[in-house]
Amino acid sequence: MAEYDYHHLHHVKEQSRSKKTLWVTLYLTLFFTIVEIVGGLLSNSLALLSDSAHMISDVLALGLSMVAIYLATRHPNARFTFGYLRFEIIASFLNGLALAIIAVGIFIEGIRRFINPEPIDFKLMLIIASIGLIVNIVLTFVLSRSMEEEENLNVQSALWHFIGDLLSSVGVIISATLIYFTGLQWFDPLISMVIGGIIFAGGSKIIKESYMILMESVPEKFNLDEIRKDIALVEGVEDVHEMHLWAISTDHYSLTAHVFIDNKIQPFCIILAINETLKDKYGIEHSTIQMENASIHPHGEYGKEFLRHQEEKHHEHEHEHEHEHKHEH
Repeated sequence: MAEYDYHHLHHVKEQSRSKKTLWVTLYLTLFFTIVEIVGGLLSNSLALLSDSAHMISDVLALGLSMVAIYLATRHPNARFTFGYLRFEIIASFLNGLALAIIAVGIFIEGIRRFINPEPIDFKLMLIIASIGLIVNIVLTFVLSRSMEEEENLNVQSALWHFIGDLLSSVGVIISATLIYFTGLQWFDPLISMVIGGIIFAGGSKIIKESYMILMESVPEKFNLDEIRKDIALVEGVEDVHEMHLWAISTDHYSLTAHVFIDNKIQPFCIILAINETLKDKYGIEHSTIQMENASIHPHGEYGKEFLRHQEEKHHEHEHEHEHEHKHEH
């Protein structure tokens, strides 16, 4: 087998911008995670530690995203005919799952700290949280700039992580300030639980999106009935059935359908017209259309029903014709 399988050349994603962005964010995050864990342990602040747990999940998320992006540039082969585009979705799913689990962990620890509060070194907590805030602002800015150029569920999930981080850094700073002025230690677990809630919301959103793609559901931006009608409007198409539309990865869609056609029109012309309709109107470039004759491919009862309808229409048409004929005479 040759290195490339030329039948599948388009299932590749080049994402140079996303790649650069993710490398930068990965290094910065890794560095700051270490700072935050050390700071969290020294100052005994749960908010800081929960923030660092969040940061670890970010490092994991970014790592997965990097792998996904590198795999997406690998060409399809005889076994993986769609290339490795799907890995992006699996990575996002695991990512979302990691976020949700971390959120639950933070909640449990927060409740534990509510019951028996622990002393906190708020000055250290404040310094580290402030550094964290600056790092997060920079990263969020960099990632959102990258998102404007390339839609990517991975960069999007990384962005979600950082928006969560930004909020939690702000939360940690507020909590450190409140502890300083009021001496009430329970602000720390309270803020960490709020952070947990935010992380959970982000995680479940990512889980839902990737789950829908893994379940081969019709992507939200498409309306299957509408597409079916548009295909049916193509000259020569008499019926559309067995239709499937799914996403391989973000912005990479495939469609298959069977159509009963008018035998008087060249099938190639019909296929061309359908492909052009799908591409121009919906941006779907990978479609497989199977031409059928209802009497040869009846699909069980379906074809028989269709033929019955056609005959009834035909009779009605003839009937009208005779009627008009009589009127003329």
